Amino acid sequence: MFSRRDLLAMSAAGAAMVGSSAQAATFGNPDEPPQGAVNATSPGSLTDPGPQNPALASQFPSAQTPPATDVGGLPMDWASFNNAPRRIQDGGWARQVTVADFAISKEISGVNMRLSAGGIRELHWHQAAEWAIMTYGTCRITVLDTQGRPYVADLKSGDLWYFPPGAPHSLQGLGPDGCEFVICFDDGHANEFNTLLVTDWFAHTPPEVLAKNFGVPANAFAKIPLHNRWIFQGTVPGDLAADRAAATRHAEAPPYPFVHSLAGSAPVKESSAGTIRVADSTTFKVATTVAAALVTMPPGAVREMHWHPNADEWQYYIKGKARMTVFDTGPNALTTNFAAGDIGYVRRNLGHYVENIGDTELQFVGVFRAPRYEEVSLSNWLTHTPPKLVAQHFNIDEKLIAQWPDNSPGIMPKS
Repeated sequence: MFSRRDLLAMSAAGAAMVGSSAQAATFGNPDEPPQGAVNATSPGSLTDPGPQNPALASQFPSAQTPPATDVGGLPMDWASFNNAPRRIQDGGWARQVTVADFAISKEISGVNMRLSAGGIRELHWHQAAEWAIMTYGTCRITVLDTQGRPYVADLKSGDLWYFPPGAPHSLQGLGPDGCEFVICFDDGHANEFNTLLVTDWFAHTPPEVLAKNFGVPANAFAKIPLHNRWIFQGTVPGDLAADRAAATRHAEAPPYPFVHSLAGSAPVKESSAGTIRVADSTTFKVATTVAAALVTMPPGAVREMHWHPNADEWQYYIKGKARMTVFDTGPNALTTNFAAGDIGYVRRNLGHYVENIGDTELQFVGVFRAPRYEEVSLSNWLTHTPPKLVAQHFNIDEKLIAQWPDNSPGIMPKS
């Protein structure tokens, strides 16, 4: 069928292909076909002559010029409150990112809300659990548990609250300048603009039923608002003790507080490279469906390569600039940039790191729909595996493995 000359020619071509593959698949550039600007020899491979928005593109250098280690097509893991429309009312505003806006975020939806001093997020309740972190100012919350036990508290930046599904509550900004916070619902479809509002219920209940329910004449309700208030301007609350006394009369106290100081808690990881603080149901007893980790890192530090086995991670970037690469089977790897006000998302069990690429402190909070915080450290796994086995995987000296951190450091310093 083939002459000896044909066979030699095919053999030579095959060898050339192998040689080409060996040359392309190098350290920092492993995949076929080779990806990344490092592989582009034609000038036209890098230019972008079409319509573009330079101001927007400049915020995402890893999308414009991905590292050669990126491969495949993972779903977008970036969203932001910065471009989410604000619903503004007298007393404050809110904006949200749900699964309708951010397809990957099926387990958690997020809301960013601002209340002026005296601004009220009206009495309401939700189908989903509500977890929140304060990012600015001070706020007063009220809540009633399923046993009819009331709770009233004031919160400051770095504090958390948690309300179980169906628990009625309110939020109000305190002086001097109200508050701002980020809410997470343990359902990606939950919508802040579609909640169960007490003013709506009053307006859509026959007056004679209101009269019977509250034991007062029907005309006592003649001036109720005929539309919901959602957010509205009220008077700045007075003394906390007075509000507590008024709310708790003839009632028992709930067994666990509905608030927790995450920023004021002891770090679970702390070094010159940064801190990690965790709040879950072991420390914040009432938070049975949501866990969180607050990560603070100096410039150049890296949140070590790891994954979370029990839940997806919804991230909110509070300050600084970050770069994150997410790894999945395939192989698939996607690198994305984040800044203050942005949201990141990592599906459970997918490997990732977060690097501070700015010149200021980076801080973000990871939120998980789970009762406890769980993490697997890549370096901890490899240093607790027989070194000969690990060395054979990576073609490295066993002595090098002995230098790797074996204590799950959480954050590694700038090298």
